Amino acid sequence: MATFTPATPAPAPMNLADRAARVRFRRAVTLMAFTLVAPGSAQLITGNRRVGRVALRIWFTTIVLGVTALVVAYEFPGFAVRQVVVLHLLTIARLGLIAGAIGWVYLLVDAWRIGQPLSLVRQQRLMMTGVNGVMCFSVAAVLLYGSHMAGTTNDFLSMFGTGAATGAHDGRYNVLLLGGDSGASRVGMRTDSMTVASIDADTGKTVLIGLPRNLENFTFAPGSVMAKQFPHGFDCGIPNCELNAVSTWAEDHPKLFGKTDVGDKTAGMEATLSAIEGVTGLKINYWAMVDLQGFRDLSKAIGGVTIDVRQPIAVGKTGDIKGYIPAGKQKLEGNDLLWYARSRATSDDYSRMARQKCVMNAMLSQISPMDVVRHFDALEKATTGTISTDLPGSEVGRFVDLALKARSQKMATVSLVPPVVNTADPSMPKVHALIANAIAKSEGRSVPGGGAKKKHHHHAVSTAGQMGEGSLGSYQSGYTANQTSNLGASC
Repeated sequence: MATFTPATPAPAPMNLADRAARVRFRRAVTLMAFTLVAPGSAQLITGNRRVGRVALRIWFTTIVLGVTALVVAYEFPGFAVRQVVVLHLLTIARLGLIAGAIGWVYLLVDAWRIGQPLSLVRQQRLMMTGVNGVMCFSVAAVLLYGSHMAGTTNDFLSMFGTGAATGAHDGRYNVLLLGGDSGASRVGMRTDSMTVASIDADTGKTVLIGLPRNLENFTFAPGSVMAKQFPHGFDCGIPNCELNAVSTWAEDHPKLFGKTDVGDKTAGMEATLSAIEGVTGLKINYWAMVDLQGFRDLSKAIGGVTIDVRQPIAVGKTGDIKGYIPAGKQKLEGNDLLWYARSRATSDDYSRMARQKCVMNAMLSQISPMDVVRHFDALEKATTGTISTDLPGSEVGRFVDLALKARSQKMATVSLVPPVVNTADPSMPKVHALIANAIAKSEGRSVPGGGAKKKHHHHAVSTAGQMGEGSLGSYQSGYTANQTSNLGASC
């Protein structure tokens, strides 16, 4: 016998009121969606058309300007940075993004109003209000975060100087890079790392000139305050009267430099610059100093760099070694990268200088503009209070261009260290010739008379019987990264 299955009752026909409510709901959601994609469109369709027209014009103008800015920034990053600094575009952008967030949220709320939420059933009204709230929050969050990033970038650029820009000297920009070592047990900041980056003004090709902190009996730039005080070389009357003591001596004698406050940093920097110019024979355009402790946070902010550690590197000072960075190619950041660059507990100052050059080369070649953008917020926090410079903000764009050009080229180095230079009693003519030769070779030209002969070193890792310097070469033969035309291959 067949089983009887009752028929499923047909759904009740939708009444006209329900259909009208659904149409109103879809219309309301569509108006909000239009406003999200093209703010002002809802008002232009059914609302205050004048407000809609103004909003849409602002929106399309913003899109055109934004796309143009992105193309220019990608193709000509240096030019883009110069315009941002000179025209104060970041301040304008920050205010514009805040105003945009307020205006866009207003238009979304107005689109919700135009959708007549009170004419909808309760469930539809709640859903429409929830969707509108999510849209308002999302738009405001994105634009306000953009405003925050614009402010952060503006704060980062504020660390640069406000002085006048200087032109290239003999076709090169010479920038003094200082690593300051401050601490609770020290008064002020001691310049333990000194390097001059001599940069070709056209190609960006760079020669790093390393100056040891223990250099003695050097002369100052002619006509400088320090040259008048020490016409026959730096002899301050105390033991270990070395290059890194120049700043402290000047800070103890500020009145000689027209300063009235003891410990005036400007006096110390002025004296240091005159020393560097006297030693190298180069005119320094700008200087930049980074606190080595701040360097730790800076390296973490950019995600570190890959270093080929030749031998284990001690972490800690002599007598207080806390461990070792193992040998091998690896990514270093933070405390490890800091100690790789500054450790000398089981090596020497000149090995440390070589490793510092390797870190500079790695940072230039491995850190891309996209890395900077991606980690910019952390980068800004890391550099706050740890970097000081007299490079004018108007020149930042120029040096961005030069840095991008330098990324694809070999970096050369020349360091005033043994066995090439006697740091206790250096020959200034020989030192000047060494630097002139390195720059000439970098530019592909020769120096009249041939200059000083360069000592060539074999690219061999030091043996176990030598100091564990962690870089190619040795104290006796010279560390390769201190004297080379291709720093990347020497690291």
